[in-house]
Amino acid sequence: MTVAGRASKTAGNRRAVPQTALLVGGLVLLAALAVLSMGVGARHVAPGEVVRALFDYQGTDDHVIVRDVRAPRAMLAVAVGAALAVAGALIQTLARNPLAEPGILGVTAGAGFAITIGSALGLAGGQAGELGFAITGSVVAALLVAAVGRRSPLRLVLTGVALTAVLNGVALGMRLMLPDVFDVYRFWSVGTLAGREQASLALPLTAIAVSLAGALLLSRALNALTLGENVAHTLGADVGRVRIATLVLITVLSGAATAVAGPILFVGLIVPHLVRKPASGSVPWLIAYTMVLGPILLLVADMASRVLLPTGEVPVAIVTAFLGGPMLIWAVRRYGAGSL
Repeated sequence: MTVAGRASKTAGNRRAVPQTALLVGGLVLLAALAVLSMGVGARHVAPGEVVRALFDYQGTDDHVIVRDVRAPRAMLAVAVGAALAVAGALIQTLARNPLAEPGILGVTAGAGFAITIGSALGLAGGQAGELGFAITGSVVAALLVAAVGRRSPLRLVLTGVALTAVLNGVALGMRLMLPDVFDVYRFWSVGTLAGREQASLALPLTAIAVSLAGALLLSRALNALTLGENVAHTLGADVGRVRIATLVLITVLSGAATAVAGPILFVGLIVPHLVRKPASGSVPWLIAYTMVLGPILLLVADMASRVLLPTGEVPVAIVTAFLGGPMLIWAVRRYGAGSL
């Protein structure tokens, strides 16, 4: 090995140490916030009591609240936050577009429109039906937006906004004409975690977990793709298959998260930007960081949604929109019509 090669390897090892430490610190913070979130609400439960409820269940009122309501809700926040954040990172990496995000690009609206169609046809009553329609709608919306607006970040965003407006308008007309469809959609359309923990979560959480694992496995091929198609081919990456696999992961992650929690915007936009600098251009580290910071952001937003109003909860989607709006303005001002 040459002197330059040894120096590069040493620098890489030195850089990996703080990156690993940062990731471990993020995991510790995530665990602490998950415990804290189980104690926040109309009935406050101390963190020590939360830990006892999880590991030494006694059947008291506090323990019942933690085990039956808040623990599943925290688990749902972790899964949905990771799914939306990783989907955003994958979209931004694949499109080389810093403004790409499942909600902004119409993927969420496509899932909602598909669920409306499925409800009107009587085929989206169960969880499997909702998940299938949500993923299908996400795929179709992503393909349409990518086909029309792929030439520039600004055009991509405008196409996503336009498609979202069209799909939401058509879906609203259907819901006004079909009261039964409106009743089904009304509960789902509010982006929130409240009440969703009571549903069976096995299918969407399994889909999210498998897709997150797939994103980690695909991250090295995406890392090669960011260097350019010719370089990726030289390194042995099948560019066509990588793109198709990435699109599949994006749609499953965003579709599953939307199906189980409703439309929650801006998580996929905020998180990749926050971790892009410590990731140092590495897609594997970017995916790993977003997988941790996404749940952290959604847990914080969910806790804020419980305490902002004394009369009740605010949907968590409103909190993420409040955080994501300024982030979108910053990203547009910084990147303009350029690309990553």
